[in-house]
Amino acid sequence: MKPPSSIQTSEFDSSDEEPIEDEQTPIQISWLSLSRVNCSQFLGLCALPGCKFKDVRRNVQKDTEELKSCGIQDVFVFCTRGELSKYRVPNLLDLYQQCGIITHHHPIADGETPDIASCCEIMEELTICLKNYRKTLIHSCLSPTIPV
Repeated sequence: MKPPSSIQTSEFDSSDEEPIEDEQTPIQISWLSLSRVNCSQFLGLCALPGCKFKDVRRNVQKDTEELKSCGIQDVFVFCTRGELSKYRVPNLLDLYQQCGIITHHHPIADGETPDIASCCEIMEELTICLKNYRKTLIHSCLSPTIPV
């Protein structure tokens, strides 16, 4: 049977074959006030830069450039290397280093919790960053949902 003349065969082509464009909006950073813990600093929270998963298509170069232009000096990364690969940013830690951003990598598998020693180490490093007035950011694999 011949398709109707008003419908072209190309109209049925799969969009999966077309390249999906990366997200063009700047990465969103939420700034958490630490005044409740007697600290005048703010702590940045954001989604995983460059993440490509399901309907999320971030551009890692643009995202890291945006973080750098926002003055981010230190970033705490809680994703495992496997998660970084899963979300298609296996070289993110190296990219941070190339951009001059100090990286504090404390891998915590999704759904798991760090042990007390790891928590103390993270808190100590975070305290040093904030006491030295360094613009600091935290991200894990998930988007932050903390209202600020």
